[in-house]
Amino acid sequence: MDITGFSLELLSFLFLAAFVAGFIDTLAGGGGLIALPALIISGIPPISALGTNKLQGSIGTATATYIMLRKKRVAWQDVKYLMRSAFIGSLMGTIAVQFINTEILSFVIPLVLLFMMIYFIFTPQPKVGSGIPKVSNGTYQKFIVPAIGWYDGMFGPGTGSFFALSGVSLRGYGLIDATAIAKTLNFSTNFASLVIFLIAGKVVWLIGFVMMLGQFLGAWGGSQCLFKIDPKYLRLIVVVMCLGMLSKYALSMG
Repeated sequence: MDITGFSLELLSFLFLAAFVAGFIDTLAGGGGLIALPALIISGIPPISALGTNKLQGSIGTATATYIMLRKKRVAWQDVKYLMRSAFIGSLMGTIAVQFINTEILSFVIPLVLLFMMIYFIFTPQPKVGSGIPKVSNGTYQKFIVPAIGWYDGMFGPGTGSFFALSGVSLRGYGLIDATAIAKTLNFSTNFASLVIFLIAGKVVWLIGFVMMLGQFLGAWGGSQCLFKIDPKYLRLIVVVMCLGMLSKYALSMG
């Protein structure tokens, strides 16, 4: 069966990939390591894969952010300036990636995904924060958060984990607080990046909408199970799925 150029099998695969990505990303981060390779092996051009990934990823982080705010896991006053810094960093990173040759992106994106997969294998889950900040809130807001936002605008996978890790190690947050705050910052970076990709016309709408539905359902389910599942098992799933999809991509590219 064909739906405006895309088979039902392909759309079903991408829906499932987005569901798993949304669920895992909410709990342990790394959802982009599933969603982006899924788009790439589906034959979507690299720059459009990045744009469509932002479209589908935004609904997942928006859902998680709404739930975090509604359940008062985070306070708007505590995150609004951090979200602004994340937004600006991501905006600049996304503008920069528009000027990279797509042939180079075809080579660079899998390398970034491979590096992030290795990061997930060898980097332990953040421990409970000390409660003692190692950097000031001003430094964190002006430099650390925009830098992570820039990375998200350029590529994206692992951004939520970077925000959580920096919150624990640099600001002394507890793991739950750092993870909740990371969801709001990740939503801000996703939204900023999406704006630029929409202006550039680099979004595949049908696939994006199908994956948005999967992301919404996955993120909602993940938010209900926050920290009830051992993250190390989820990270293993992320690594295995990412490796499998990258292997298929490598074979298809010869």
